[in-house]
Amino acid sequence: MNRWLIDRLSGGDAVLVPAIVYYELRRELLRARKATGLARLDAFVQIDSNRYLALTDDALRLAAELWARARQQGRPTSAALDLDIDVILAAQALALGGGAEVIVVTTNPRHLRQFVDARLWNDVSA
Repeated sequence: MNRWLIDRLSGGDAVLVPAIVYYELRRELLRARKATGLARLDAFVQIDSNRYLALTDDALRLAAELWARARQQGRPTSAALDLDIDVILAAQALALGGGAEVIVVTTNPRHLRQFVDARLWNDVSA
């Protein structure tokens, strides 16, 4: 995955770390006591502050709408009482707007695909 990331950045692609993903990664790195991984994650978003996608009120409102719509259509992405990080991630991607192509790169695109263009990271090339 490191080579993939270097290739994307070298090719001029913008690679953003949404706040909700940063939270998921950071909590797991802290739990596992992986100081090197934690330092690399923090360095990646700190090198260029444009790599961090803050979680806004607008994105949270959109996430609530997506969550409700998915359940109304019988296509929930998680259990009813779960926070549902997938829907928050999708909302963050949709809130980017601006006409740019946005692809959510993940290891599990299944739930996200009903909201956004989501692909396995190794299926996205320059």
